[in-house]
Amino acid sequence: MKKKIRIIPAIDLIDGKCVRLKQGDYTQKTIYNENPLEVAKMFEDAGIRYLHLVDLDGAKAGKVINWDVIENITNKTQLKVDFGGGVKTTETFKNLINAGVYKINVGSLAVYEPKLFSSWIQDFGDAVILSADVKEEKIAVNGWETDSELDIFEMLENYISKGLKQVVCTDISKDGMLKGPSIALYEKIMDLFQDLKLVASGGVAHIEDVEILNEMELDGVIIGKALYENRISLKQLEAYVD
Repeated sequence: MKKKIRIIPAIDLIDGKCVRLKQGDYTQKTIYNENPLEVAKMFEDAGIRYLHLVDLDGAKAGKVINWDVIENITNKTQLKVDFGGGVKTTETFKNLINAGVYKINVGSLAVYEPKLFSSWIQDFGDAVILSADVKEEKIAVNGWETDSELDIFEMLENYISKGLKQVVCTDISKDGMLKGPSIALYEKIMDLFQDLKLVASGGVAHIEDVEILNEMELDGVIIGKALYENRISLKQLEAYVD
């Protein structure tokens, strides 16, 4: 039997609240809930086992800010939390693991400090996720505020050779726009790197998008705005939840 895609709802944090941005723009934010733990418990009650938790304050500040929320969710739910936003030091990485975080997404640091990121892949193995935010096949960094000239495929090839196993790939042009995921980009990545665990992020708007990504045999799909705006219901996701 074919493995089902992992459903990974997203909680993005600003000032300890559950928010969503449009195309990564901090000036275009919507607050969905003042209590992220309440949202996490709702996902858990629906049988979902994973959570993508992003500290947007941390991404901007270059250090993790919303520690209270992280510990609240890891202590009071059984969700496997993958976290991103402001992870810049080995000490922070270890502190997050000690706080109960399951895996850690690393974005900008993988561009600016490849030696350090490579050492994390060696030392922490499967706990490391490359968070590749992409604009026209180039990597964007610093909470998407800076475009780089780094090609997504070159970057993946480099880090896979160092032992990287998993990537979350977000097409910035799609994020928060509810216009469908970046299918062509994901097909290209899957064709080039067959053993890579690829998680789709950005643009998922309808249950049909999840069905397409499932057929493509991606490892997981991160769903944010579509859940908060009831375009995809937790009931519709039951088919993908163990």
